Amino acid sequence: MIRVLLADDQALVRAGFRALLDSAPDIGVVAEAGDGEEAVLLARAERPDVVLMDIRMPGVDGLAAAGRILADPGLSETRIVILTTFGLDEYIFEALRAGASGFLVKDTEPRDLLQAVRVVHAGEALLSPAVTRRLIADYARRPPGAPAPSVRLNGLTDREREVVALVGGGLSNEEIAARLVVSPATAKTHVSRSMVKLGVRDRAQLVVIAYETALVTPRWSRNT
Repeated sequence: MIRVLLADDQALVRAGFRALLDSAPDIGVVAEAGDGEEAVLLARAERPDVVLMDIRMPGVDGLAAAGRILADPGLSETRIVILTTFGLDEYIFEALRAGASGFLVKDTEPRDLLQAVRVVHAGEALLSPAVTRRLIADYARRPPGAPAPSVRLNGLTDREREVVALVGGGLSNEEIAARLVVSPATAKTHVSRSMVKLGVRDRAQLVVIAYETALVTPRWSRNT
């Protein structure tokens, strides 16, 4: 059973999500929070597998709450999916940097929401190539700044650097495999090893690292 914590300041929204999630035989809602502070407290008490976190809440917002949950050593297995009303919230990039596993818009189709919970629980990032490209476009509009020191990438092989760059460009494992002329299983192995070496939770953070270390640039991504 995948244990889910819902965090949203609108009771009606929570009720709708709960009804849908509880209807699935392999998913159950263990708690509901009306603000970020309550979400943190309930996460520590219930240790859910997945937190569906609204980013805009009174008091402690979803971004701050996500950061606190993800920084808690006792919640290292908890995954967070940010909920937003818009296709691309201005805080999404910061949420991914903090360690969120992805995001969903609130008008997501019911079957897609259920599948998203399963995907994140399985350790994958909820970050499709299309969503990645939108994040890249947002990043490209920001004022230029100095990239983070690339020394962080020193532990990667040349092939792993190449794979991280392709992930940053929005490519799926299958697309990476085709680009590098390897099997999808091999591509997945390279992605997994890169995540371990870089100390990140999932694919979403690889995208952030790819840009913060200048391993890939917005112009390169738009042309892929």
